[in-house]
Amino acid sequence: MTAEVILSGVSEMRLTLVGGAESLLELHAAELPQKNELCGAFWGMLALRNAGVTLDDGPLDQDAVGLAAGSFISAVQDTDDLPPGEPGRTDYRVSFPTVDDSSVSGTSAGGLVRALGELSGDRLAVVPVAGPWNPAAVRAVLEAGAGCTQPCTVIANLATRHLWGSHPDPATLVAYLVAGDRDLGPPPDWDVGHFVSLLGAIEGPRGTLVLVADTYRALGWAGLHLQPVEGLAHALQRTGSGRPSGVIFVASADDGPALGKRIDDAGLKVDIWDNGSRDLVQTR
Repeated sequence: MTAEVILSGVSEMRLTLVGGAESLLELHAAELPQKNELCGAFWGMLALRNAGVTLDDGPLDQDAVGLAAGSFISAVQDTDDLPPGEPGRTDYRVSFPTVDDSSVSGTSAGGLVRALGELSGDRLAVVPVAGPWNPAAVRAVLEAGAGCTQPCTVIANLATRHLWGSHPDPATLVAYLVAGDRDLGPPPDWDVGHFVSLLGAIEGPRGTLVLVADTYRALGWAGLHLQPVEGLAHALQRTGSGRPSGVIFVASADDGPALGKRIDDAGLKVDIWDNGSRDLVQTR
C-alpha cells in the first residue's frame, strides 16, 4: 500500500512509503543484525517473510536463503568489514562454503534472485533492475514500490562509500531538504559492497531523503537512516569502481504486471548484475 503524508513546518514535505513498509519494519527490528557476510540473505529472508512465504522443510531464515542463493563466507573473517560498533554475528545454523578471497564472498545478485524465486515457489514477482542509475531513477524505483497494493520489498545492492554517515544531526537533514546540498552531510561510516532495503522517501523543497533500512543496529537509528537521493544514486551506480549494481523488487504476483510497466516507463533495465560475489550453485 501507498502511505503518503504531507508534513508541515518550515516548508511542505511529502512522505511516501513503499507497500508493506510498516510490516517490513517490524520484521526487520526482530531479526537484526545480519549474520556475517549474509546481508543479501538477510534481506531475502525478510522479503519472503513480508510476502507471507513459509517453508515446509525448515525455518525460513538467513541460512536457508543463503544456501539457496549459493552464498560463500570468508575463510578468515575480518572485523574491518563491519561497521563501527558492531562485533559481528557468526551463529550460522548450517555450514557455508568458504573462500580465501573475501572480495568474492557473500551473496551474488543472481543467486539471490534465483533463491527468492525458488523459495517462494515462483509465486512472487521477483524483478531485478540494473539501472541506469541517477536521482530520477531512484525516485522512480520508490514510486514503483509505493504503487504496489500488497507488500513490496525493494532490496538495493550498493557501495556504502557514497552514502552519508548514518548519524547526521537533525539540522543537517532539514537543511538538505530545504536547500538540496548533499555536501552538508557527514562522511560514510564504512566502505563495502552491501545490501539494504529502500522503504520510501521524504521530499522537501529541493532535497529528497531516502529512508534506508540497514542490517546493523549501530547504523542510524536502530538500523534506519536517511540518505540524499543523489548519494544513493552514486552508491547504486558504484561511481568510480566499474562494478555494476541494482535493485531487486520482491512483490506479489498480482502487482507484477503494473510494477513491470512502471519500471519500463521509467526507462529502467530489467537485468541481473554481477556484484562480484561467487554463486556456489553456478560453480558446481
